[in-house]
Amino acid sequence: MAATIDATINATITAHLGIDIAKATFDVALLTAEGKIKPKHFDNSQTGFSHLETWLHQQFVTDPATLHICMEATGHYGHTLARYLHERGYCVSVVNPAATRAFSKCELARTKTDKADAARIARFCRAHQPRRWEPPSEEVATLQALVKRLETLQQMHQMESNRVEGAPEVVRESLQAVLSTLAEQIHTTERLIREHLHGHRALKEQAQLLESIPGIGAATAAVLLAELGDVTRFASAKQAVAFAGLCPRLCLSGSSVRGRERLCKQGRFRLRKALYFPAMVGLRHNPALRAMKERLSANGKRPMVILGAAMRKLLHLAFGVLKSKKPFDAALACPAGS
Repeated sequence: MAATIDATINATITAHLGIDIAKATFDVALLTAEGKIKPKHFDNSQTGFSHLETWLHQQFVTDPATLHICMEATGHYGHTLARYLHERGYCVSVVNPAATRAFSKCELARTKTDKADAARIARFCRAHQPRRWEPPSEEVATLQALVKRLETLQQMHQMESNRVEGAPEVVRESLQAVLSTLAEQIHTTERLIREHLHGHRALKEQAQLLESIPGIGAATAAVLLAELGDVTRFASAKQAVAFAGLCPRLCLSGSSVRGRERLCKQGRFRLRKALYFPAMVGLRHNPALRAMKERLSANGKRPMVILGAAMRKLLHLAFGVLKSKKPFDAALACPAGS
């Protein structure tokens, strides 16, 4: 998705800006129409963002329509900067770091510095014209923050739970206190997610549509809405599957190489994680997934291949109900004779 050429990119673009994001700072490299690279270093703050715009004007980039900016998806470190530049009219692309790493290998790069990475991202931007990034709506952005926070709290709770068993008595009381606090915070965050979904009509309706699919519950629906965002940005369910990294990867070469089919896993890992257990439930209770399992089993497919197919099928169903705005219909999902 991220590295797909976007036909909507403005034809007036003459320069490309690569940005390498870190926690406290970011490096930029301006690739001019003449092919020259102009580097600069800024603080990752509102002041730094303002200084970046001033510097761009000094480099004679005064019209946002003439500049295509590209950065890697690095979580919350770059999100604020991407939104800042988008709001000021710049064409911003946020790409999968795997794409820029592959581009770096194609260039036979021998240097790995922030400055060199920014220049490489700028060249990648000019060569591949990655898709224009659109920030999520405020309600989706809030849901994303809550879902990610819940995931972090659950991971911390699991880590502390693992330490309790066999822990010395002197630290056990401390562990129990931390577990109690984490459990309380998990409960609070789950409540905040429910309240947020019910407080926004569109999100509430979308969650109800997703929960109409056998195998998808409230928790999974929240993750799907947070990670997928507006499904209209996907032209098809296959694009949503690719976005999640659920496409099968074949390994076939000549007459001797016959590798096992695996998931490519180049996409949103939270989507894959969220769909894993629902797919297992769906294989037992969802008629569409049960029919698919019987067909694949008859063809000799391995259990894990079937599970991966079930995850893809669930995402197809989720895309369908969200796009059509109609609840799950077993007759449509699994027509007679299929």
